[in-house]
Amino acid sequence: MLGMEIRPKVINFVTEKIRALRHKAEHKMYNNIAVLHTNTMKTLTNYFRKEQLSKLYFCFPDPHFKKQNFRRRIINENILSEYAFVLKEGGMIYTVTDVKDLFDWNVRMLESHPMFQRVPNEQLEGDEYVDAMVNHTDESKKVTRKGGNKYWAVYKKVTQF
Repeated sequence: MLGMEIRPKVINFVTEKIRALRHKAEHKMYNNIAVLHTNTMKTLTNYFRKEQLSKLYFCFPDPHFKKQNFRRRIINENILSEYAFVLKEGGMIYTVTDVKDLFDWNVRMLESHPMFQRVPNEQLEGDEYVDAMVNHTDESKKVTRKGGNKYWAVYKKVTQF
């Protein structure tokens, strides 16, 4: 698993979490996870070839509230084709946020792209990846402690549309 992040503070935090997990497990586990400091929106296809990935996760991304910064949102009409390029047929995009406006934006962007189809929530009951991102990330736990709402959706890459 590879995390890609643009903010140095987040990189440092995640790197320390990974080190701690490895140390606690005496380096017998967690050797297949890393975090990379990069601007995913500009460099994604430099790291992954066509149809290499099976899943992409967008957990509590920066909402960029100002209209002039909407283009910086990690899910937008300009980058969805790159996500489709690196995802395998049937690959999934998982997204979770505590910002309703951002959730609505993400849904609108993904629904308008011909290569993504929403997976109904009923089909995702018991999905360990949904459970992990909605309930077990540091940010999701913080939202729960503060009594906030979490909005999530999962989309599948399709080529027959």
